[in-house]
Amino acid sequence: MNTVLLLIILVPIIEIYLFIKIGSQIGAFTTISLIFITAIIGVFYARYEGLNNLRSGVSQLYKNQMPLFELMSGAALAVAALLLILPGFATDVLGFLLIFPITRKLIFFFLAKKKRGEVRDKDDLIEGEYVDKDNENDKKL
Repeated sequence: MNTVLLLIILVPIIEIYLFIKIGSQIGAFTTISLIFITAIIGVFYARYEGLNNLRSGVSQLYKNQMPLFELMSGAALAVAALLLILPGFATDVLGFLLIFPITRKLIFFFLAKKKRGEVRDKDDLIEGEYVDKDNENDKKL
């Protein structure tokens, strides 16, 4: 089954379950208030982190370095803001994990470690040399 389709089905089921469980413990009005409060706080904090990320990216560009981490971090902040706007407790937890710089760096580290292990197998490495023949023809002219 497609992963996206599975997420589209499972996320609302998990959120409804959490709404029922948490709502029965703290009440309906408190649950709805908590959803709005987490969305408002999350969006403001995502904006704050986004501006910090933008400043960091500009400083990387001034140093003539590629701001790869800042690009990935900006995409993660956009996803985090979307998750925080969506009503629900599970999406709020995932959104807050992506917003905080410490957990975002840990997530990137584990994803990069997993990806590095898949890509850099010794069997896939091919070493060789090349000669640029176009440059040799340019010298003859």
